[in-house]
Amino acid sequence: MTDTTTRLFVLDTNVLMHDPAALFRFQEHDLFLPMVVLEELDNAKRGVSEVSRNARQVSRFLDQLVSGADRSRIEQGLPLPAPGNGTAAGCAPGGRLYLQTRDLQAALPETMPGNKPDNTILTTVMALSEAQPGREVVLVSKDINLRIKARVLGLQAEDYYNDKVLDDASLLYSGIARLEEGFWEDHGQDLAVTRDEGRTLYRLRGELVENAHPNLCVYTESGNGFEGIIRSTGPGETLLEPVRDYRSEHNSVWGIQARNREQNFALNLLMDPEVDFVTLLGTAGTGKTLLALAAGLAQTMDMKRYREIVMTRVTVPVGEDIGFLPGTEEEKMTPWMGALMDNLEVLTQSEMGGEWCREVTNELLQKRIKIRSLNFMRGRTFLNRYLIIDEAQNLTPKQMKTLVTRAGPGTKLVCLGNIAQIDTPYLSETTSGLTYVVDRFKEWPHSGHVILTRGERSRLADHASEVL
Repeated sequence: MTDTTTRLFVLDTNVLMHDPAALFRFQEHDLFLPMVVLEELDNAKRGVSEVSRNARQVSRFLDQLVSGADRSRIEQGLPLPAPGNGTAAGCAPGGRLYLQTRDLQAALPETMPGNKPDNTILTTVMALSEAQPGREVVLVSKDINLRIKARVLGLQAEDYYNDKVLDDASLLYSGIARLEEGFWEDHGQDLAVTRDEGRTLYRLRGELVENAHPNLCVYTESGNGFEGIIRSTGPGETLLEPVRDYRSEHNSVWGIQARNREQNFALNLLMDPEVDFVTLLGTAGTGKTLLALAAGLAQTMDMKRYREIVMTRVTVPVGEDIGFLPGTEEEKMTPWMGALMDNLEVLTQSEMGGEWCREVTNELLQKRIKIRSLNFMRGRTFLNRYLIIDEAQNLTPKQMKTLVTRAGPGTKLVCLGNIAQIDTPYLSETTSGLTYVVDRFKEWPHSGHVILTRGERSRLADHASEVL
């Protein structure tokens, strides 16, 4: 380990348990695994959780790398696989993996005893830095406190950045863009109106918005205002469709009307049979669940596009866990679906028919709305279903991929969430599975995305969101 042209990264256990393929994501740089990391991986491998599965996968990768290697080869460093062998495709060759083969001693402050795993890792990093003074040795950890302690000791420490979709959450695709002033004066003369299967489409020359994506929602505020969706963009031509105004009583969806521009765009995407995947982001009270459920009921009960509504969410408690819950899968999920019940109460309010009519309506709707747990999603295929994933910001990219790939023919999938309220450890706004799918799906012509910004729950909730 004398090469000074590349960096030496010391990996913490949580990095490997978060991303098992992290071993292959450091390009030409070398990696070092302290023995305490292997011990923590061994302790975490038992169980059926995502962390346990990742720990077992790391062990398999390490077993492949050390297979057939004697102690001398391990001390010299194991070459990490080059691209193209199926294990680390897309990663640069040249890096080597070093496993700790001997005790590494360094002087830590007396207030930091070395018997704690984190402090043992710090001892290893300090010893490597002293043994290779001309080389950059960096600790990589998702543990903020460990990184702080490392910097206090004068050691370099970094977060694991490879899983970040964006550098900053403010760069996330919003799904909505404002057209420039004088838009119709500049493009009105080149406008061609066509009709396709009952839809009115405007063919315009040029690019309306820089870096426009399919199903981008656009609007103008001058004059009477205009709201539309860019259906496609090509060389020198853009296909624009005016949206339906769901703020009108005549166009309400299951009795629900849009209260602002963003909600109107969201309902247009939710009601569009050509859009198979919709993501709605927004703070509490912006109407994500209500809009998704209203659109699902309208298309399931009235239009018969889908056989039923399937709703699921991540069971991450905000406070202390209440423990095991009795009953069937649906009964166990019921306490987590308070948002569903609250919104169903709003959607089934009727001044006609009285209490008996409401009870019959609730019983009918509950037969068409199924609550499912994420734990049993692997291997399933949903055919002609309207699938809602609530609190999707708590999903990892791998979990999100597992869910999205459950959709069969005729299924529409809606992801709801608020990336400012993430309860899953080691996930952030830039690494959430919801951020991941928004960024990856923005170029697909059958997906749509809207960030809801205005709270419509109550004046109390709106004020609380602003001042608390």
